[in-house]
Amino acid sequence: MKYFNYGLLVFVLIAIAGRYLGWSPILVFATACLGVVPLAGWMGTATEELAVRTGPRLGGLLNATLGNAAELIITIVALRAGALNPELREGLNELVKASITGSILGNVLLILGLSILLGGLKNGTQRFDRTQAGVNSTMLILAVIALGVPSLFGHAIEAVNHDAVEYLSLGVAGVMILVYGLSIIYAFRYAPAMQEDEEDDHIAHSQHAANAGWSVRLAIGVLIVATLFIAWLSEILVGAVEPVVTQVGVSEFFLGIVLVPLVGNVAEHVVGVQVAVKNRMELSLAISLGSSLQIALFVAPFLVFASLLMGNPITLVFNQFELIALVGAVLIAALIALDGESNWLEGAQLLVVYVIIGMAFFFLPT
Repeated sequence: MKYFNYGLLVFVLIAIAGRYLGWSPILVFATACLGVVPLAGWMGTATEELAVRTGPRLGGLLNATLGNAAELIITIVALRAGALNPELREGLNELVKASITGSILGNVLLILGLSILLGGLKNGTQRFDRTQAGVNSTMLILAVIALGVPSLFGHAIEAVNHDAVEYLSLGVAGVMILVYGLSIIYAFRYAPAMQEDEEDDHIAHSQHAANAGWSVRLAIGVLIVATLFIAWLSEILVGAVEPVVTQVGVSEFFLGIVLVPLVGNVAEHVVGVQVAVKNRMELSLAISLGSSLQIALFVAPFLVFASLLMGNPITLVFNQFELIALVGAVLIAALIALDGESNWLEGAQLLVVYVIIGMAFFFLPT
């Protein structure tokens, strides 16, 4: 994986050169996406090196937070571009909201599905703590309710008062961040003690960090450099969205649902699948469901407030197709987590649902 990341770094240079030399927008867009992948991987590695020095719980939170950093940067750049260019605002705002939906779908269907499928094929039936899985599933259902209420009520409210829809979104966003904060407090103070296999993972990661010889200063330096280059590539990627939409014929909506979440979260996705293959299904569930919760309960509300400050306010009003997909994805993930065990067939079922939803969004007219 390390050498793979090194090889993909060449696309960073190609994307930057293509942007300023006026190359094909499709080539620039594709290379920018590929360039984000190794940078996100280096961010993940640097985060792990820092996490093993902070303790397992704080380290896990750090991993989840910075694991979503690449996608957060892409969406903030898109919001800023929409604020500066009113003609592109509607499409880029659609891209931002679609990426929120796509991240949740990607984590609970694609990544969890791959993790359960590959882990089940290698290890047979895998077991995990029903209590924690149940808490995360309930939080996911709460998140979908929080996203669904402004969407369902917003259309009726907007017919009378558009400003009221923005106020509703801001109020819901504030409550969602509050609930996410309460979940962190619960995880640190009231959640059951960490299991032995997770402790072994933490020790192994600590030993790996010691052997790798990454100092805290080096890890922070890599984080800063990777973040700066991701921000640069994000600006290039967002700038090429409109020409790609015109030439290829896909919508900003489809790019946000499928491509942006995959590019932004690739490092975290790989880790989730790897630990499942190692028969650490509980840790894999924590990664996939935890990342979904952070996107829904923190990143989405944060973008609502950030967009307001940028002068390009977005609301938590999603279309009916996104809501149907989110409800279906969260329900099937919750059902799988209910019995505290998983098998490869359940992973295949999650992947089938993801493929069906992906095809539907691909053919959905703009």
